[in-house]
Amino acid sequence: MTKFAHDEVVPDKDSSLSKKEQVAGMFDNIAIKYDFLNRFLSGGIDIIWRKKAIKQLNSIQPKLILDVATGTADVAIMTTKILDVDKIIGIDISNGMLEIGRQKIKKLNLENKIELFNGDSEAINFNDNTFDAVTVAFGVRNFQDLEKGLTEIRRVLKPGGKLVVLEFSQPQMPVIKQIYQFYMKTITPGAGRLFSKNKNAYQYLDESIKKFPEGKSFIQVMEKTGYQSTYNKKLSLGICSIYCGIK
Repeated sequence: MTKFAHDEVVPDKDSSLSKKEQVAGMFDNIAIKYDFLNRFLSGGIDIIWRKKAIKQLNSIQPKLILDVATGTADVAIMTTKILDVDKIIGIDISNGMLEIGRQKIKKLNLENKIELFNGDSEAINFNDNTFDAVTVAFGVRNFQDLEKGLTEIRRVLKPGGKLVVLEFSQPQMPVIKQIYQFYMKTITPGAGRLFSKNKNAYQYLDESIKKFPEGKSFIQVMEKTGYQSTYNKKLSLGICSIYCGIK
């Protein structure tokens, strides 16, 4: 398996814990403020990004979906409103995030549609060829081994099943790029420190985005791990991207 620069990016460089352990702990710490900070820092545009990602599944009308790195279940919940699904399974390595997600699901009476489990993208506890589709929103950067995670996701997809990845990217237009870099380097960590008392989480966000193999590079990784009919769509002048592929 190829190692990528973002695989080595961790929330705390002085920690002896693995990336996986550090990421789980980081999200446990910010779980209570996670949804608020998402809306606040993106001005609510992250909701639009998620909807556009989910709509990439319109063509296959999946009934059983796996949401990897489900977090507080935002995408899982939104998917039930956009698609006619029978069941969504969400997995995440952070129990803190899952607990918030379960509270939201219960409040919305979606317990018969969505189930959340502690689960690792690199060792998914389901049989081969189980799911019609897999979604990953803002999670692939946190994989400890990108190729291993994508390979494992492909394993649990049914033939013809679709993977949809939503992930941050870096805008390339000169003025937009400068504004974006200032925002990510200064505003985002400052807001993280102010609201969640965890500046490291948002510094990690910036660094992991910079090191992530985005655009054509990520499409190449998808193709290397066996996905076909791949494509990507840039959103909001390149701040975010959707990547899709078929098993």
